[in-house]
Amino acid sequence: MRAVTAGRDAARAGQPVTVCPHPRESLLRLAWVRGYAAVRSFVDSGSGTVHK
Repeated sequence: MRAVTAGRDAARAGQPVTVCPHPRESLLRLAWVRGYAAVRSFVDSGSGTVHK
C-alpha cells in the first residue's frame, strides 16, 4: 500500500513517472505506477490541473 501512496504523491507533486524508486522487475514498481496513473488520469489536459 505504501508504494501506491508514494506513486500518488509523486504524481500530485508533478514529478515524472521516471522517479519511481523500484527496479523494473519489482512488484512494488507496478503498485507505484498504478498509484501514479490513478492520479494522472484525473489531470485536466487543458489546464494541467490535478483533480484530487
